[in-house]
Amino acid sequence: MMEKADEYSDKFERARKRVKELKGFYDHLKGFIIVNLLLILAVRGVLNYMSGKGEIIGTNILEWMNLNMIITPGLWGIGLIIHGLVVYRHKFTFLKKWEEKQIKKYIEEEQRNSDKYN
Repeated sequence: MMEKADEYSDKFERARKRVKELKGFYDHLKGFIIVNLLLILAVRGVLNYMSGKGEIIGTNILEWMNLNMIITPGLWGIGLIIHGLVVYRHKFTFLKKWEEKQIKKYIEEEQRNSDKYN
């Protein structure tokens, strides 16, 4: 009876950890979407505001804004992809199968080589 309680406790702890990982990823994704939408709105709003007043925006400011529109989502997006791969690693069973196949291949190769010299 105690074994079942321990087994349930282990399963519960793994499930709780999994939910925490998923929640962290979804929070990361929400932050990414919100910040980048705000960034887009800010850049567009500044451009529209400045152009509506007939003011000339310095090329340095435009370059800085455009650079931020590329770099921020790009680097953060790479981090988000890596985070997603870590969280959903169990979905990529083909990688595990490939890994097992490679290990088996190298063991067999090593066995053939050791048989040659014995």
